[in-house]
This record gives sequence, structure tokens and C-alpha cells, in this order.
Amino acid sequence: MEYVIGLILLIIVVIIVGLLLRKRLYDSVDYYESWKLDIMNRNVALELSKVKELNLEGDTKEHFEEWKDQWDSILTEELADVEELLYDTEHAADRYNFPAAKKSLNKIEETLVKIEKKIEGILSELNVLLETEAENRKEIAELEPLLHELRKELSHNRFKYDRAEIRFEVEFDEIDHEFKNYSELVEEGNYIQAKDIVANVKKRLEELQTEMEEFPSLYKKSKQELPSQLDDLSRGLREMKDEGYFIDHLDFAREINEYQSRLLDIVASLQKEGTEEAKKALPEMEDRIAEMYELLEKEAIAKNFVETKMPNYEKGLDNLETHFLNTKLEVEQLRETYYFEDSDLEKYMSLEKMVTQLKGKLVEFTTKVEANNYAHSKLRAELEEAFQQLDIIEEEHEQFKQRIQTLRKEEIEAREQLKTIHDTLFKTTRKLRTSNLPGVPDYIWTMMEDASAKSDRVLEALDEQPLDIQRVQKNLSEAQSSVETAIDQTNTMLDHASLTEQVIQYANRYRSTNQSLAQKLAEAERLFRKAEYEHALETAANAIEEVEPGALNRIEKQQEMIVS
Repeated sequence: MEYVIGLILLIIVVIIVGLLLRKRLYDSVDYYESWKLDIMNRNVALELSKVKELNLEGDTKEHFEEWKDQWDSILTEELADVEELLYDTEHAADRYNFPAAKKSLNKIEETLVKIEKKIEGILSELNVLLETEAENRKEIAELEPLLHELRKELSHNRFKYDRAEIRFEVEFDEIDHEFKNYSELVEEGNYIQAKDIVANVKKRLEELQTEMEEFPSLYKKSKQELPSQLDDLSRGLREMKDEGYFIDHLDFAREINEYQSRLLDIVASLQKEGTEEAKKALPEMEDRIAEMYELLEKEAIAKNFVETKMPNYEKGLDNLETHFLNTKLEVEQLRETYYFEDSDLEKYMSLEKMVTQLKGKLVEFTTKVEANNYAHSKLRAELEEAFQQLDIIEEEHEQFKQRIQTLRKEEIEAREQLKTIHDTLFKTTRKLRTSNLPGVPDYIWTMMEDASAKSDRVLEALDEQPLDIQRVQKNLSEAQSSVETAIDQTNTMLDHASLTEQVIQYANRYRSTNQSLAQKLAEAERLFRKAEYEHALETAANAIEEVEPGALNRIEKQQEMIVS
């Protein structure tokens, strides 16, 4: 029983699925039927009828017939096939032959897609043809007046174009002939070929228009302006040579001849060929001519500079030579009195050599100027360099003069410093002798004697002939250092002695009551009498600090107040 029920349910399911699949096939048939009807109702024939507004000849006629045949084939053959396939699909669906129905639907889909592409191709080609015809008509409507305007321009301004008028007229006639070819192709219905003619005519007219605008200026430059400039330049070269300028090195005469010949070729090219060569060559030529003028002007300025500045240079060199001769005499005299360092003598000989070289260069330069076979721009550069060398030598000469004059100044300063040393030693010695001290330590006298001996060596160095100022300054430095040390030590010794006396006098108030203090003070007095002032101060200071801490500091401050 259960098997029977299951079988019944299965049959019901199969029947339902079959009905659903058949329903889907019917829907697909309806969809493709609508698509087919849509194609049949397309206004392709109406679109094709627009071609009849054109000249239905030649290529246009061939294209029209081809498109019409394709559309007729679509309506009568290909859509009929689709109709038959739709019937087969319905019939297969009725019999639940789903594979056959699916196969028919695929063929229908493929056929309708191909039909759509054919229709799209027909309409696209049709639009191209119509747009080409419209564009051609529009372009021709603009190009014909342009040709008329260019002919008019040429006719009214023939003088601007000279012999090129013939070339332009030939060009215009050829374009006129192209217009006729265009008209013939249109009458024959060959609009695509006519498009090529329109594009070519447009390009040629635009080029002619540009060339006619550029031609007068280029022709005037190559025929009049630049030849005139070259003539002026050539005349200027001759005048400069007559006035004494050396300009052969520039080789402008050859260039001018080449440019004059080239301009003739450019004029011929403008008349017979076009403006391309002139547009390329003339700017380069203009730049070079301007450069030539600039170089000639540079030579003129350089010649004026040489003629104006050369006397100043000769005068400057004469002054330097005169001043150096004075320096030379001064050096010879000073060498008898002073010792010259090797570096000073080397500088002196270097200056003498440089002055001699400048004189030699001046002779060579004068010879070049008189020979007039050197470019003045080069001569100017040489003269400017000579001025720079003259300035450098003058500066170095001045520095050398100051150096040798410093020898005398240093000698005077050394003698003054030596006198100061002697005075200082004398005052310090007198100070020691009048100090009322029981004695002066031996080391003080030794230091004073050493300082005196070193000052004597300074004097000996000053009296030598020739005088070596470097040796004088070395001995003077040693003597000054020795004197400063001796004075510092003497002052320190005197301070110690004075402070020792003050401390002993202050400490005497405790002497009678403090036996230990009394003994230390007695020792300090003994050392004081033996001229051992530093030890005496140390002994007395220790004694009073034991009794009265801080007493030494107060005594020192009191003594400083008295001294100040």
C-alpha cells in the first residue's frame, strides 16, 4: 500500500514539474515572438528611404541595393525561419519533448542576435553615408568662399608675392579642379571618395592661407632686409679696416658672401616651392648677423679701451718702477745697518723680477698694438690682465715698504723698552738698599744680576752691525721676563718682611704672659735678622694664631689699608 501511495505521489510530482517546464517554454516562445515582431516593425525601410534624397548613383546606389536586399532577406527569409522554429518549439513543448524545444530556442536566440547585428550594421553604414554627405556639403560651403578670398587677396596684392603669384595661381587652379572632381563624384553618388577630396582640399587651402600670410614678411626679409643688413655689414667691415681695426680673424667677409648667395636661393625657393626653407633658415641667419654686429662692436669698444687705457698703464708702470728704485736704494742702505730675513730678501727679489717682467710685457704689447695684426678684443684682455698684475705688485710693494720701515721702528721701540728695563732695575735696587732691612736674600740679588745681564745682551744685540732685529726681540723678551720675575720676587720679599714686623709688634702684647709665644717670637726675630723673611713670617704667624685665632687676617687687612 505504501509503495502504491509513493508511486502516485511521484507521478503527481513528475506531472507538476513537466507542467512547470512546459510553462517556461511557452513563456520563452512568447518572448522570442515579441522580439521577432519588434524587428518586423522596425522603420528600417523608412531609414533606407533617406538615401533617395542623395544622388542614387555609383557607390550610393550599390550600398542602397545591398542594404535593401539584406532587409528583405531578414523579413522574408530569416524571420520566417524564426517563425518556423517557434512553431517547432511549441509543438515539442506540447509533447513534453524538452530537449528538442531547448535546441529550437537556442537556434532562435542565435538567429535573432545575427539579425540585430545586421540591422545595426545597415543603420551604421547608412548614418556614415548620410553624415559624410552632410559634412562634405558643409565643408565645401566653407572652402569655396575661402578659395575666393585667397584669390582676391592675391589679385589685390600681387606686388607682395612677386613671382610666387604664378605658383599660387597654379595651386588655386588645381584646387578649383578638385572642386569639380568633388562635384562629379557627388553627382555619381560616390560620397565616400568625395570625402577624401574635401579633406585634401581643406588641408591645401589651410596651408596656402598660412603660407600667404607668412610669405610677404619672409620675402621682404630675404629679398630686402637681410641683403641690406649684409651690405651694411660688409661696408662696415671695410670702414673698420680703413680705420685700423684688425678683424681678419673674424672671417666675416666669407660668411657674408655665403649668406648673400644663400638668400638668392631662399628667394627662389619662396617663389617656386614654399616657405619651409625660409622659415628655418632666416631666423638662424638673423641671429648670426646680430652676433656679427655684436662682435664688431666688441672690437670697436676694445680698440677704444686699449687706446684710452694704455697710456694710464704706461704711467702706472713708470710710477711703480720709480718707487721700486727708491725702495731698492733704501734696501741697500738698510742692509748695511740691519740684518734681512731670507723671506724678506726673497720677497724683494720676487718684486724686482715681477717689475722687470711687466716692463718686458709692455714692450711686447706695444709691438703688437703697432703691428696691428692682433684682435683688439684679445689685446684688451691682455691689457686688463696687465692692470691686475700691476695692482697686485703695487700692493705687495707697499707691504714690503711697510715691512722694511718696521725695522727702524722696531729698533727704536726695542731701545725704549731696554731703557725702561734699566730704569726699573735701578729703582728696584735703590728700593732694596733703602729698605732698612737687616739684609737682602741672596736669591734676590742673583735674580737682579741675571736680569741685568740679559738686558746687557739686548744692548749688545742692538749695537751689532748689521742689526738682527729678530735676535734683539728674542733677547728683549728674555730680559723683560727676567726683570718681571725679579721685581715680583723682590716685592713679595718686602711684603713678607713688613708683615713679619707687624705680626711681631702685635704679638708683643702677649709676650710677658705666654712663655711659648715668647720663644716663638724670639725664633721669628732670629730668622728675620738672618733675612729669612718668609720663614720668620710663618713662625710669627703660627705663634699669634695659637693665642688669638684670626689675628693674622686682621693684621693683613690693616696693612693693605695702610699701603693703599
